[in-house]
Amino acid sequence: MAFKTVRKKSPPMEMPMEASAEKFVVSEKYSRQILFAPIGPEGQERLRQAKVVIVGCGALGAAQASMLARAGVGRLRIIDRDYVEESNLQRQFLFDESDAAQRLPKAVAAEQKLRRINTDVQAEGVIADVQAANIEDLTGGFDLILDGTDNFETRFLLNDTAVKHRIPWIYGAVVSSYGITFTILPDHTACLSCLLPSSPVGLQETCDTAGVIGPAVSGVSTIQASEALKILSGHEENLHGKLLSFDIWQNRLQQLTCPRDPACLTCSKRQFRYLEGEAPTHISMCGRNSVQIHQRDSRQLNLAALKERLAQFGPVQGNAYLVQCRLDPYEFTVFQDGRAIIKGTQDPGLARSLYARYVGS
Repeated sequence: MAFKTVRKKSPPMEMPMEASAEKFVVSEKYSRQILFAPIGPEGQERLRQAKVVIVGCGALGAAQASMLARAGVGRLRIIDRDYVEESNLQRQFLFDESDAAQRLPKAVAAEQKLRRINTDVQAEGVIADVQAANIEDLTGGFDLILDGTDNFETRFLLNDTAVKHRIPWIYGAVVSSYGITFTILPDHTACLSCLLPSSPVGLQETCDTAGVIGPAVSGVSTIQASEALKILSGHEENLHGKLLSFDIWQNRLQQLTCPRDPACLTCSKRQFRYLEGEAPTHISMCGRNSVQIHQRDSRQLNLAALKERLAQFGPVQGNAYLVQCRLDPYEFTVFQDGRAIIKGTQDPGLARSLYARYVGS
């Protein structure tokens, strides 16, 4: 039964409905959540009307999406550039072996799963690589942005966009058994650039070098989802207000107070360097020994023709969204908009050369 707001009929001889207090009848689906006093019927109605965009549907994003869909958040947009692989299943709890076998784009698999989890929720999967050129269109009109990304380049883009348009967003990251999260309310809290004036690219471990365990993912995504529910249900006073980090294996927990930096280029001076810069033509992908290639101007490929052409070079498989070809020691995954993931190298020059040779420039 779809969750909706209805008015109870007034008994005879009572004041007209427009003069009486409005009451909500809600689905049994959310009964235990409504019994939680800070949410209640009014908070549940706020959740029904809320719009959340999740950028990245890997480990964190998949868990966030599942929790918010089950909570009855009215609209969820899930943006992801990648497809499901077997190595994802240990920690990306929304997906299963069938998704990996079909090489489904994560955004597509997420949309399908979320619609089965809760038909009340308008779930929308978007296959896209978030860049300066498209991020404002992809996140515009939403009440909250959740970070499910795997790189700081995209996170700084999220920060610029959120601060510029005054959209709350919740940063999160996880690697090995370590997790970290921080809730950002533009104009009220520090932003990501206050914490990290420059990108720490290359200075930290990644899932590729240090691995990652599922419970660490659950810890960070649970905090992110609970912070999201506080914001969406109108209880910002209960936000933790700290930079939270923990190591779930070493049993360490740290909370740091992070004041706004009056010299911050982003939230104090409103200089949006990442948002106004040119989008890169490639990016190495965390945990994949891969490079992503995309054209500055997207194009619509004929995937059937590409599949037939690539079949002369190696084993090919595909679906309605992508074509994948094994060219030892490399593996090509080409999406309909011309974007590709070249697996087997972290050399952008080599990846571009392979792309031009087998896909075309």
